[in-house]
Amino acid sequence: MKHNLLLLFILFAVPVVYSQEVGVRLGNNMGGTAAIDAVFGTKAGRIHADVSFGKGVAVEVLWDLIYKPIKGEEFMWYAGVGPYIFINDPFHLGACGEIGLEYRFKGAPFAMGVDWRPTLRIIESTDMFWDRGGLNIRYVFN
Repeated sequence: MKHNLLLLFILFAVPVVYSQEVGVRLGNNMGGTAAIDAVFGTKAGRIHADVSFGKGVAVEVLWDLIYKPIKGEEFMWYAGVGPYIFINDPFHLGACGEIGLEYRFKGAPFAMGVDWRPTLRIIESTDMFWDRGGLNIRYVFN
């Protein structure tokens, strides 16, 4: 029980402390319909991570190799790929793709976006999920 509480603390605290943006992702997530959503900036793109609960615990960590403006600085589009793990019975391990649009509110520290995440499950069984999408609402630090 102590190990489970420590794991939950780490899953919640680490994204909040080190992220540049933190919020929620609503939609068809691997672990349920809602997730903690965090973004970490890097020199080469950004890391987009989610932790979801419900049917189990799922962690997705996607590296958005493309993060470019569409028009001005408010609208951005992004695309990336990365691994996911789903802890439950059965256990899942696989990879996700991501493509999305994001709007950053001028004068307010919020970002809102939509994305589509086709997902390939490799371990427990091998199959493809094409119906995964979501709405992201995040607070932007600094």
